[in-house]
Amino acid sequence: MRARISASGRRAHSARSWLGDNAIHKLGAALERLSAYQARVVDIDGCEYREGLSAVRIEGGVAGNVIPDVATLDVNFRFAPDRSQEQAADHVREVFDGLPVEVTITDSAPGALPGLNAPAAAALVQAAGGIVRAKFGWTDVSRFAALGIPAVNFGPGDPNLAHTREEHVRTAQITEVTAVLRAFLEK
Repeated sequence: MRARISASGRRAHSARSWLGDNAIHKLGAALERLSAYQARVVDIDGCEYREGLSAVRIEGGVAGNVIPDVATLDVNFRFAPDRSQEQAADHVREVFDGLPVEVTITDSAPGALPGLNAPAAAALVQAAGGIVRAKFGWTDVSRFAALGIPAVNFGPGDPNLAHTREEHVRTAQITEVTAVLRAFLEK
């Protein structure tokens, strides 16, 4: 889920800063809340999900000599699949409650429960040696879950490297996943 945290102020020349109301400064309290945020950890079907609420972009100001009258902070909330989109939106609003900001939800997608009790999913888990982990990040499994179709995420690579400069997949990992899928499909 993404949300935009907006603050308003009054534009003024920075040489007369007392005549303005700095919108960027108003976002300071929102950033402090994010810095102090304690992520909820929840176990669902043996998968440990850790939520996260993070600042991902901040904008404000029109020039280096102008007190900004508008500033925005984009936040990303990755919530565990035991929360609905509505519950997640309410949580984001609660985090920033009481601050001189406006919270607008700009994007949202539902999570998907692991669904490891489905026979095909259980068979894949068995073929993979019983190893299961929570999937951090949205995938199309959520679309399938919304339609009542059991689905799982399975593939090679270290998910902790996703979207980093070090992101890669070793050939050995691809070979291992191929062997697990063959064992699963041959049963």
